[in-house]
Amino acid sequence: MKQFIMFAVVATIMCVTPVFAENAQITNMQILIDKVKADKKLLIASNMDLTDKESKDFWPLYEGYQKELEQLNQHLGGLINEYAEAYNKGSVPDKVAKDLINESIKTEGAEVKMRREYAEKLSTVLPAHKVARYLQMENKIRAAIKFDLAANIPLMD
Repeated sequence: MKQFIMFAVVATIMCVTPVFAENAQITNMQILIDKVKADKKLLIASNMDLTDKESKDFWPLYEGYQKELEQLNQHLGGLINEYAEAYNKGSVPDKVAKDLINESIKTEGAEVKMRREYAEKLSTVLPAHKVARYLQMENKIRAAIKFDLAANIPLMD
């Protein structure tokens, strides 16, 4: 699992912080993103121990969650790019900093709201311990990604 998380972290960093690193070819990046998504799904499948009925009901919810999570990731990537552009020009103006703070908090709130909504949806098709297990796996992956992002994004001057 650690190898997958590190792979996911590296892939996410490469996806959401292109201004801080050299530009990579789009096709290679898409291949990497697709690989991470497939590996994540395999990781989830191998750790959920779903019955056939649970599997039938779980995977559409999983796909919906991933789609919404991707939208949040794209928004977060935009914020990181906006910060990178301002940072690369020198000192980040207070207005830009305030806007980034507000949008960042808004994005975190949206993620919490989404997680709560999907926990409720998942609870209708899975026993509580399996819902908790899935949310733990998602949380661990997100935590590793956020840790790596925090480590690689320079502090504001």
